[in-house]
Amino acid sequence: MGKPNFSEDFKRDAVHQITVRGYAVREVSERLGVSTYSLYKWMKLYAKAASQTSSVDHEAESRRLKRELARVAGIRAEIGYKRKLGKYGGRPSVVVDNTLDRQFDVTAPDTAWVSDITYIKTYEGFLYLAVIIDLYSRRVIGWATQSRQPTDLVLQALLMAVWRRKPKRRVLIHTDQGSQYTSRDWAAFLRAHNIEHSMSRRGNCHDNARVHCPRTNGGQRLA
Repeated sequence: MGKPNFSEDFKRDAVHQITVRGYAVREVSERLGVSTYSLYKWMKLYAKAASQTSSVDHEAESRRLKRELARVAGIRAEIGYKRKLGKYGGRPSVVVDNTLDRQFDVTAPDTAWVSDITYIKTYEGFLYLAVIIDLYSRRVIGWATQSRQPTDLVLQALLMAVWRRKPKRRVLIHTDQGSQYTSRDWAAFLRAHNIEHSMSRRGNCHDNARVHCPRTNGGQRLA
């Protein structure tokens, strides 16, 4: 009787049963009628290919299952925005004008200030930080922190700036359109301390870039 001539697909399937499906070599040998010597020889030739094919098959099956689950659940991906605001986008504020208009270079201290709120992650939760920055020195001249971000947070920061700097003339302060900066208490404080308000366009961080981008501030420092 001549030596059996096994096809390449047969050999790969035998190796797949051992390397991927986890069957013992002797078990596969007895079931398929192949010597263990042949199986080990085939494993040297096809084991890597079988492993790669299995990985690809698992990834393809995973993608298929995700698509099927999304279809059944009615989930649909939303890619991008319908319309980009762009660098010059955003609606102007209806409360105050954008008086600063990105004129970040000023020639004297206490001429124009900018303000914003950020948050810091701590072990006890988020800590909200409000700052006031003088555009002339690019230094933080007022700040306040709280576990929440009410109007009082920005008022405390501005109060510190006014108390420390004691400006002799009218100061322009620029902010975004956050609810803290459109509140009545904020507006009343500005009137009481002879401070003019300027406000960014909606969703346009470039209008208040000096407080958003520390690198452009030359490294913000406490005054």
